[in-house]
Amino acid sequence: MIDPDPRDTRPEGFQRVSAALAALAHPHHPLWLDVAARTAQEAADALGVTLGQIAKSVVFRRKADDSAVLVITSGDKRVDEAKLKPHTGPLGRADADFVKARTGFSIGGVSPAGFAPTEGFATPQLFIDRELFRFDIIWAAAGHPNGVFKLTPGELEKITGAPVIDVVQA
Repeated sequence: MIDPDPRDTRPEGFQRVSAALAALAHPHHPLWLDVAARTAQEAADALGVTLGQIAKSVVFRRKADDSAVLVITSGDKRVDEAKLKPHTGPLGRADADFVKARTGFSIGGVSPAGFAPTEGFATPQLFIDRELFRFDIIWAAAGHPNGVFKLTPGELEKITGAPVIDVVQA
């Protein structure tokens, strides 16, 4: 792992997340991994942490208005759409183009901060699953499959302003 100089030439999404975290006075700069971590398991392996400590971003397409819904949950859990539906209405799957247009990030690097949706699209509606609160320290994507940043579940709640709900499969 390399702790990048914020003036370096990392990809735009990574730089955007770095700037967003700095603006929020987040105490941990994003790290650039030597290997891409497109899945929660790859991120856990690269960081030497448990799978559950990876704050994975799961994007859905809300059927009513074609907007994005982003659930941040533990890497070892699966989102239960039936539990999410009362908060959002009916949902569908989001493909790679939808995710990129609605968040500004490619799949594998969707961060909970630093969104840059394509013009005309709103930022995603965010939710944090309470399962993340099992851990003192978690790791989230930082705008690119090689980028991650460290935080606590409470810090995640603070930087996103997202409600904490129970939306994973039992």
